Amino acid sequence: MMFKYFVLVCLFASASLNVQAASDEDAWQALQKAADAAHVLSYQGIFVCQSGQHTKSVEIKHMFNGQQEYSRNVVLDGAPREVFSQGGNLTIYNPKNEKIIIEKRRGQNMFPAILPTNLVAVKASYSVRTGETERVADRQAQVLLLEPKDNLRYGYRFWVDTEYGLVLKSVMFNNRNETMDSIAFSQVNLFNTVDLDWFKPKIDANKNYVMEDEIAAQADNNPSPHWVLKELPAGYRKVDQMMRTVRGKALPVTHVIFSDGLASVSLFIEPLANGAKPRVGRSVVGNTSFYSNVTGFLQITVLGEVPEATVAQIANAVVFVK
Repeated sequence: MMFKYFVLVCLFASASLNVQAASDEDAWQALQKAADAAHVLSYQGIFVCQSGQHTKSVEIKHMFNGQQEYSRNVVLDGAPREVFSQGGNLTIYNPKNEKIIIEKRRGQNMFPAILPTNLVAVKASYSVRTGETERVADRQAQVLLLEPKDNLRYGYRFWVDTEYGLVLKSVMFNNRNETMDSIAFSQVNLFNTVDLDWFKPKIDANKNYVMEDEIAAQADNNPSPHWVLKELPAGYRKVDQMMRTVRGKALPVTHVIFSDGLASVSLFIEPLANGAKPRVGRSVVGNTSFYSNVTGFLQITVLGEVPEATVAQIANAVVFVK
């Protein structure tokens, strides 16, 4: 009798694990659909960003013509800053006094395209579970929770359109379940046209347009004779390294980027200028953590939308080589 009871318990436990695994796989597939939808759908709407006490509304129009992505974001609060994205290139139109400053930058993920299309690294550091179905921007959305497996990253809640698969709302939260920032559509819809007449800035003929190209960064794949990286925080890996020429600095700055597939952290390494006061300390501004220290004659600065422990570990992973 006891043996039969044991067998039934084992069968029940096995069935529960299989159901849970299937549920988790469904949630990961929904996240994958959301990651792809942000790039392959053509949509327009208005979303609201909130971080701390700061709130701004952004109008977005995004089009995919089967080969290339085009996006135009207009900040609706304050100066009407416009951001244009074509493929991996960004162009920013920013009014300053009587001029319109045009800046070109490297592409970056912007809402609603905040999930990577390859979720392998994300799966290693986060677990996923399905929440309730709620309404966002007058549409039904499935809540998906990405919960960190440790204290080295924040958690996320995504509200995913049950029809389109598009992320309608995103909330970043810390280990106390406090909201660090949120972005949500207030209205959104799909469109079918391939017309690109909208893909241009609003021209103010009374102002001068001035190009301020970002100083190109140089790829830096050679090991430094002055520093090495020891063990990084779990789940994070180096994804890029470059040398940047910074206005006002005599020597170039090394910029190293780390990611766990979702969160991103930047490390800056530069020689201390003669007579300069070293920067040492840590702070948190909104959802961004900062950490500065000195090793040898090198000034180390780390920042990212991650917990303080993460930026501190990355800063302390830089070892000066005598």
